[in-house]
Amino acid sequence: MTKTKPRARYTLEFKEEAARLVEGGQSIAAAARTLGVVDQTLFNWVKAQRAGKLRGADSKQVSAEQMEISRLRTDLVRVRMERDTLGKATAYFAKAAT
Repeated sequence: MTKTKPRARYTLEFKEEAARLVEGGQSIAAAARTLGVVDQTLFNWVKAQRAGKLRGADSKQVSAEQMEISRLRTDLVRVRMERDTLGKATAYFAKAAT
């Protein structure tokens, strides 16, 4: 017997912020991972945002702290990617110098 999780409901503000991350250049997969949602769900939100049909659930309130945590997680993912890229570049140039 499997237990099913109740369907999560997100506010319009949360969905708009998630779509804004993707519009800002972050990949859908990375943004979805950061926000803890499924890739397809985020894709649907971005598609609805572009069509002007994005709607949200009023029952789940997203606090300012939750939005800040979401933004910081996004920044952390970006900084980690930059760090990894710089590490690879450093290794490449160190190898080429010898």
